[in-house]
Amino acid sequence: MKTYYRTIVLSDIHLGTNSSKAKEVTKFLKNHKCDTLILNGDIIDGWQLKKSGKWQKRHTNFFKHIINLTSKNKCDVIYLRGNYDDFLEEMIPFTFGRFQIKKYHIHYGLEKKYFVTHGDIFDNVTSKFKWIAKLGDIGYTFLLWFNHHYNNYREKKGLPYYSVSQAVKAKVKSAVSFISDYENELVKVARARKCDGIICGHIHQPVVKDISGVEYLNSGDWVENLTALVEDEHGKWHIVYYHHWLMLHEAAKKAKANKDIDNILPPGVTLQG
Repeated sequence: MKTYYRTIVLSDIHLGTNSSKAKEVTKFLKNHKCDTLILNGDIIDGWQLKKSGKWQKRHTNFFKHIINLTSKNKCDVIYLRGNYDDFLEEMIPFTFGRFQIKKYHIHYGLEKKYFVTHGDIFDNVTSKFKWIAKLGDIGYTFLLWFNHHYNNYREKKGLPYYSVSQAVKAKVKSAVSFISDYENELVKVARARKCDGIICGHIHQPVVKDISGVEYLNSGDWVENLTALVEDEHGKWHIVYYHHWLMLHEAAKKAKANKDIDNILPPGVTLQG
């Protein structure tokens, strides 16, 4: 049984890099259904593909599933370009059936209106000083590389996933200040567009919160946090963490399997584990 949401928002998957959790995000999508899927920028990492990135089968499988969503599941897919997939700028606007590529999007919830943007144009470093952003990308790529190997070690030891890069950012005052400034700028944009909320990505900080009467929604990423922003049937927004969802998903499968076995066994007979 798939879990239904009115809308699912994913961003910052960074396909084409080793850090991209393409397999995980595809599994997540296969176990959920929605009316609208918004791919909110940096889905493909064009910067890394130009350098040392590598396109892998699991990256192709992600897009195969996206095609299936539009053709078989009748799901509307909206792809908004980010800064790492800015090569899409030349294609905008593009529409093919239920699939669209746009710069931004207005999303209508049950009672509220949201301005949807990747968010990079409100980050002066990535929009005005791209060479500085690419220099910072080198350090960030190393941090993700370390994060990947460190968590492989933790997995072998039976320890839960831990985002080193998120921990580092939380300790750096300038990063905390940048995030706050970024959020406030986007809230101004929502007001200027006469929207009740803003939906964004870009900074890999998943959150649902109210800022001065405006709903600020950030979908996070699929290299560090592995998160999706979802709108339920009542129009309420939530952050779903993949690792937490997977734990519940596997537990439900196990419980169902045990129930099926109990139905097969004769009355009064149980399995001893």
